[in-house]
Amino acid sequence: MKHKELLFGTAGAPYSSAKGTTVKGIRRVKELGLGCMEIEFVRGVKMGANSAMDVQRTATSQNVALSVHAPYYINLNSSEPEKIDASIKRIYDSAFIGSICGARSIVFHPAYYQKDKPEDVFSRVLGKLQELTTRIAEESIDTVLRPETTGKPTQFGSLDETLSMCSQLEKVLPCIDFAHLHARSNGKENSYEEFTNVLEKVENMLGREALENMHVHISGIEYGPKGEKNHLKLDESDLRYMELLQAFKDFRAKGLVISESPDNEGDALLLKRTYEGI
Repeated sequence: MKHKELLFGTAGAPYSSAKGTTVKGIRRVKELGLGCMEIEFVRGVKMGANSAMDVQRTATSQNVALSVHAPYYINLNSSEPEKIDASIKRIYDSAFIGSICGARSIVFHPAYYQKDKPEDVFSRVLGKLQELTTRIAEESIDTVLRPETTGKPTQFGSLDETLSMCSQLEKVLPCIDFAHLHARSNGKENSYEEFTNVLEKVENMLGREALENMHVHISGIEYGPKGEKNHLKLDESDLRYMELLQAFKDFRAKGLVISESPDNEGDALLLKRTYEGI
């Protein structure tokens, strides 16, 4: 899928939307002048097919692009086989219901290293995702799986690991969380040069098409030597988001930019207006 432009939106329903449903969140996204929303299944996939069809109809009528974030508890490197099976089911269920919603990207945190060698974890995660993508393709579920770059050194999901994994799998592309990259490096990955290096890696490893079908998370973030602590509003953080947006503009990036800020809609609007002013 190629996008015509860079769309900005919220992780979950905007905070000012009427509480209760994803449909209301989509309508509020449109009212705010934003272009996309990430449906948060982070506590479990609890939406049924009928509700998902209502979501799809609303998103289409409002011209709001959707993605999905799968449940948080996923670890494809667990030492317990039943936990791996449960993790695969959570990703599959997110893709199945997400596709009915009209979401084309399914974001998830792949694994933890635990005490294993990174190369061994990479091999295990790659194998499990290969099995899952094969099943999804066989069932004609029209989604792209998006392993997310992670914010702690204990989590599998560095930029290089993520891009290498995506390069070896069909219908798998990265979700690049720039706040996580910044936190994982304990304060680096926070300049125009570093942001452009990230985008160059994406293009070199996955092709121009990947820059025209991006899925990005942005927020402020508190961090330390162990990486991510918690998300912050952009204006309360040190993230140089204006330099990041300039890099997007210079690379003609397209796709979805999701604000994971504690003020999800305020920072989504800030990012959109800043980008449009460049």
